Amino acid sequence: MMEMNNGNTVDITLEEDEAGQELVVFSLDHRSLLRLTPYQARVLATELIMAVNRAEVRGNLKRSHRPPRMPEPVVSGGLLRQLFTK
Repeated sequence: MMEMNNGNTVDITLEEDEAGQELVVFSLDHRSLLRLTPYQARVLATELIMAVNRAEVRGNLKRSHRPPRMPEPVVSGGLLRQLFTK
């Protein structure tokens, strides 16, 4: 079960229909919204994962297009001097 931002709950369960076929059932606040075959549920899951990946990539691209921060000034006698004095 997963609680949404608005307080609703989403539940995903496995049920068997009258013919004995397994169904993946998506419920919102205990009301059945989708009754999918395993194949249909897998396609939906794939589409959901692809949408999440696209959203994450877009978010990362937006963050990477911000102006770069100014580099810290090199302090005299710092790491570079230590490397070259050996």
